[in-house]
Amino acid sequence: MKVAYTTINLPFKYPFTISKGTKTHQPSLVVQLENRGIVGYGEAPAITYYNIPVEKMVADLEQKKLFVEKFAFTDPERYWHYLHHLYSQNNFLVCALDIAAWDLYGKIRQQPLYKLWDLDIETAPATDYTIGIDTVDKMVAKMKEKPWPVYKIKLGTDQDIEIVTALRKHTDAILRVDANAAWTVDEALAKLPVLKDLGVEFVEQPLAKDDWEGMKRLYNESPLPLIADESCVTEADVAKCHGHFHGINIKLTKCSGITPARRMITQARSLDLQVMVGCMNESTIGSAAIAHLSPLLDYVDVDGPLLLAEDIATGLQYNHGQIICSDKPGLGVEITDLSVFA
Repeated sequence: MKVAYTTINLPFKYPFTISKGTKTHQPSLVVQLENRGIVGYGEAPAITYYNIPVEKMVADLEQKKLFVEKFAFTDPERYWHYLHHLYSQNNFLVCALDIAAWDLYGKIRQQPLYKLWDLDIETAPATDYTIGIDTVDKMVAKMKEKPWPVYKIKLGTDQDIEIVTALRKHTDAILRVDANAAWTVDEALAKLPVLKDLGVEFVEQPLAKDDWEGMKRLYNESPLPLIADESCVTEADVAKCHGHFHGINIKLTKCSGITPARRMITQARSLDLQVMVGCMNESTIGSAAIAHLSPLLDYVDVDGPLLLAEDIATGLQYNHGQIICSDKPGLGVEITDLSVFA
């Protein structure tokens, strides 16, 4: 096994704002795993409020690069367990390597991942398109610019109801709301019935990630389904969400890759939780990993490439919400400029 990597800092089409802040670019680590002449690619975006910058991923990878390369690769799940122990404090880096391992494995087996998992990509739910926080007029303009069947609306302002009311006047599309942990219990109880009347499908992470008592109350009183995001990071969190949320949003980067995400999906189903996999503004590489999992999901948020002004790869397409994966092996992606790994 040989590992190479590059760091990228892709610009957004528009500044991307959620309740936690604004960014104009998405920094990510992209890794390349080569085994006997076959190459796989993986990605992990850096997210400020999780305190794992690209520099930390690179430093950790360099420190134990020899061990990453000396593993006798046979399948991604064994490799994930090895990496999970090797980098127990860096799920983001493990995610990038795990996605690359699955891409590599699919190419060895000469099948796209969704076929390797015996899934029908035609059954995948439509992906939403995210409208970041902005002035009401600009949020309406962004929506009009991108006609779409499902929108995720970022909230967490003192104009939340005004925003959704204005957007609803201009579309009959499904609306989902993501508060990114910005509300109090009282704010949520006041806003949830109004959002239901405005035709919102569900609300993601209304309260702080560790406000389990508040979530228990909301779970019992909310007129809308509530989906965990910041409260559901790893496999250990799935069971905690039962009885506090109606579903979970799995992020590959946070949980450490495709391998644990598949187990989280199975566990959530056993607890009768709805399942979503969401993006963290990945390029086509990380987004393709989500796309191949999408037939297993109730909801999917894989609009990263649509929000970026530049990309590092091709192989994933969208048709008015429908996800179109390549039939090429593995992730089915092609890197635009391979010289970045030289």
